[in-house]
Amino acid sequence: MPPGAVADDAEDNDKKPASKTKKKGSFWRELPVLLVVAVVVALLVRTFVLQSFWIPSGSMENTLQLNDYVLANKLIYDFRDPERGEIVVFKAPQSWQGAPGEEDFIKRVIAVGGDTVSYSKKDKHIRVNGEPLDEESYLYTNPETGKQQSPSLEDQEFKVKVPEGRLWVMGDHRWASGDSRERWERTEDEMESTIAVDSVIGKAFVLIWPVNRWDGLTIPDTFDGVPEPK
Repeated sequence: MPPGAVADDAEDNDKKPASKTKKKGSFWRELPVLLVVAVVVALLVRTFVLQSFWIPSGSMENTLQLNDYVLANKLIYDFRDPERGEIVVFKAPQSWQGAPGEEDFIKRVIAVGGDTVSYSKKDKHIRVNGEPLDEESYLYTNPETGKQQSPSLEDQEFKVKVPEGRLWVMGDHRWASGDSRERWERTEDEMESTIAVDSVIGKAFVLIWPVNRWDGLTIPDTFDGVPEPK
């Protein structure tokens, strides 16, 4: 055996436990930093990118049910404006709020700035720039009778040109929704009946809870046929 072989072997044995101890100690020292980084990243994502929202009413039935949760993309509208057919979460105007704390509303965008939106009880269709919308795929249907409600409460007629920078929004459960149509019936004022594009928090793009109803929230095909305003 070469001189020093045993001594060298003993020195190696002494070093290995020390190395392991050092690594373990290093991990525990770094853990608080990692936790802080994880929390900061989570807060940044929630603040600027994604946020979940609880559905507190039936105004978007049957698309969204009471106590559903949706996930909203908060970044998308930094690059473009909301489009017809999208479901958006927004800060409601003070006059829309029925009780303190009812700030965040969720509705479907029906018309955008410059559009003319109307309803006639004669043909029973919401029209945008003269184009009738086929809303059968998302309008509220009574689960007991199977009957779908009309697109406007009690067939109330209206015709409104949406101001630039504003949105005409409606719930899918039209007869139980505090929305643009309902505000128009109260005020007949285009500004009071619409919301500012800048008040939109994000685009609801997926239903995440309950799990058995998980689904994407896409734009219905009918909005593809809406012409631009003249």
